[in-house]
Amino acid sequence: MSLAVRDDRLAELMDDPDCDPDALRATLRRFGTINRLVSGWGVVYRTRLRPHLADLGRPAHVLDIGSGGGDLVARLAAAARHDGLEVTWTGIDPDPRAHEVAMARGPIAGASFRRADAATLVAEGRTYDAVLSNHVLHHLGDGLGDFVEESRALSRGIVLHSDIARSRPAYGLYAVGITPFERGTFLRTDGLRSIRRSYTRAELTAALEARSPGAWTVQAPVPFRLLAVGRGRA
Repeated sequence: MSLAVRDDRLAELMDDPDCDPDALRATLRRFGTINRLVSGWGVVYRTRLRPHLADLGRPAHVLDIGSGGGDLVARLAAAARHDGLEVTWTGIDPDPRAHEVAMARGPIAGASFRRADAATLVAEGRTYDAVLSNHVLHHLGDGLGDFVEESRALSRGIVLHSDIARSRPAYGLYAVGITPFERGTFLRTDGLRSIRRSYTRAELTAALEARSPGAWTVQAPVPFRLLAVGRGRA
């Protein structure tokens, strides 16, 4: 096994429509804990999203594409309320199983979830003040270019796509660190496969530049993470 190049042939267990439904639900629910530990969204919110929303000087609407079980929407909605920001949040995911888990969270003030993909919202003419995603880019393969352009078409402000940075230290640390959380879930297998499918900073920069020259910058806000930052064109 080598991490020198992306292995986008790997399939994650949770992407199989016939995977164990109990393990899938447990995985989606536990993402809330894992994302708080490793995703770096606390830093991204404080340095990127909160300043953008505050500068609008009016109520805002934010879209999370590929929202899964809804943990990021719930977390960011709570942070914005704490900071006195008036924000409406929409999470979308085309997978009915993920949508079910998100809806099972119960009401989240100012937030809603919908079973849909980005292309559907573009076709409907929807626009948002900010568009974001977490752990989506490495799933996309050849669909990356269309996805990032759809996200720009949906945003009249900032676009933030956060994902894993592939590296051997990330792989080794995750393999050990996930052990207390993995029981009854796909977290170990899928997490390690996700790292192998993910981009390095240089690879993601090149892939985005090939589709949308000059539209994106790729940063590393915290260790082992990448953040593609773009401007919307809605």
